[in-house]
Amino acid sequence: MGFFQKTYLLEVVKGLTITMRHLLANIFRINKMITVSYPEQKPFVPEIYRSEHRLMLRPDGTARCTACQLCETACPAHCIRIEPGEGTVPGVEKLPVKFDIDLLRCVYCGFCVEACPCDAIRMDTGKYENASFEGPKLVYDLKTLLNNHPEGKDKISKAIY
Repeated sequence: MGFFQKTYLLEVVKGLTITMRHLLANIFRINKMITVSYPEQKPFVPEIYRSEHRLMLRPDGTARCTACQLCETACPAHCIRIEPGEGTVPGVEKLPVKFDIDLLRCVYCGFCVEACPCDAIRMDTGKYENASFEGPKLVYDLKTLLNNHPEGKDKISKAIY
């Protein structure tokens, strides 16, 4: 091996050349730069982005979920817990008494959305800022999931859970 091969000097120069090329491209073409000033400028979120979960409502304001537990079964992270109970709405056999999603365990795979036969659960809120210093805040219960809408408005369910 020669001197340049032993010191990896040529490889270091190649790496620095690539870095400088990207730096200069970003300096002279700021409008094409990918980086955004995050708190002031929000990044574009595509429609197919899997974000926080939400439960859909029926026209009468109750949860669309029938507590079939297919989403709980399909979840590879086992982060969904459902306790079914008797339905209080006419024409509905059972409703969830307890519906919890632990976002600390969730891998955002979307299997729960695909498994739901009645389109009760969705991941289309567009919310991606869900950091917290307290773990229990990231376990969403039934009321939180019913009020977690993409518009950010509180659409409180008429059903009493």
